[in-house]
Amino acid sequence: MVEKSDRVFSKNILGKTVVSKAGKKFGEVGDIIFETRTGELIYVVLKNSTSYASQFELEKDANGNFQVPFNAVIAVGDFVVVAEEDII
Repeated sequence: MVEKSDRVFSKNILGKTVVSKAGKKFGEVGDIIFETRTGELIYVVLKNSTSYASQFELEKDANGNFQVPFNAVIAVGDFVVVAEEDII
């Protein structure tokens, strides 16, 4: 069971900087895509993506924004931290 103190609301994630474990910047969280039936988080959509993010074979949304698979997210705090090895 998830403790209330461990919960992070989506409104608190939007706008956060997305970085790798090594501190390389991917961009900022522009949106979150989830499965409506189950609530499963699918993608973090990047806004203001960097040239570093373009080095990965990330899917894009209809607007051309990169989508980072949510299973690559390893931490959410001051930053959203992703594991590069889970993206590739």
